[in-house]
Amino acid sequence: MSDRTATPADPAAARGRAPLLFGDIPEAEGWALAPITPCDRVHFRVDRELPLEDFRRELPAGVAVSYDQGEGLYRVDGACGTGQVLAEWVKAWCAGRDITTVGLRAETDVRRRAPRDLPPAFLDELCRHYLPVSLKRLQRNMSTIRLHLPDPDDLTQQVSEWILKAVGQFDESKGVPFGAFLATQLSKWVHDLGRNAHGRTAADTENKQQKAVAAFLAEHQRRPSEKELAAYMGQSVATLRRNSQTVATLNGLRNLQSLDGGPDATEIMLPDTNEAPDEIMGEAEQTLLSHALTAACAPDPDARRDQRAGQPNVLGWATWYLTTWGGRTKTQLSADLGTSVRNMNVHADRVERALKQRLTELAD
Repeated sequence: MSDRTATPADPAAARGRAPLLFGDIPEAEGWALAPITPCDRVHFRVDRELPLEDFRRELPAGVAVSYDQGEGLYRVDGACGTGQVLAEWVKAWCAGRDITTVGLRAETDVRRRAPRDLPPAFLDELCRHYLPVSLKRLQRNMSTIRLHLPDPDDLTQQVSEWILKAVGQFDESKGVPFGAFLATQLSKWVHDLGRNAHGRTAADTENKQQKAVAAFLAEHQRRPSEKELAAYMGQSVATLRRNSQTVATLNGLRNLQSLDGGPDATEIMLPDTNEAPDEIMGEAEQTLLSHALTAACAPDPDARRDQRAGQPNVLGWATWYLTTWGGRTKTQLSADLGTSVRNMNVHADRVERALKQRLTELAD
């Protein structure tokens, strides 16, 4: 970042603090060089990755598409008032290629800027300045972050992406400094790490229930009954029970480590194949397969707790179990959990590698 400062006539300088300069451009002036503009945006995910170059080539004139690989989310931007038309166009284009869209929705009057529209030197120095600031701000969330981003290089890359995301969303006309806006957004995006790993619906449901129970405890000095909690949350008892089952499933999956209390050291007794009926042998095989799947998703005992391998592979287990025995497709599961098919595939691939090794051992 440049050591030069703006003239005392600048409002920030008049308050006794010189404004930041990036690429020899005062920060406030830099934003004005690429003002935030309104557009209509279509968000959607798909059951398999789009041929992005073909998709871009066939888009209507003046329409742009971006792909968030981490979230598996596509965004199509067009002129204001065209959102619904674009949504229908995207749906028809995908249907013509046997691609299923998930969560397709149109959003009007989205205000965004493209970071590439800023002067390169300004953007580069701004990102270099706010990277250590952001890492320091995130120290309070580090225990959560390390569960998902144990590698320091991955963390640095993720925070850099978050800064660019904030650059695209920052509206200088609201009078809030960019640093303050970025700090607020960072807290939200840390929460999204858990939502993406465990499923948006389940994670949010668990969070709401925990807050409601804590509030009831503070008010009444005791835990609420099922009926009291339902009334406190403005839900029916049936809805609360359904949501509680979701939370219980999530917590059970998180505790896969407790199911891995030495499975490899535990002898599994199998019936004699010559004497046992086929039904019993079928159940035994299901038990072995279930055991292998659970063990494949459990934490690696040789990995550190702050490494990804040292954590239960919750989403991988859910993907394999529910698509194999639960009768769900990945597209349905993606919609239910609020995460992308791509994200599910990444976690499922980790399971597959471990599962193949365990099934080979069972076959031997």
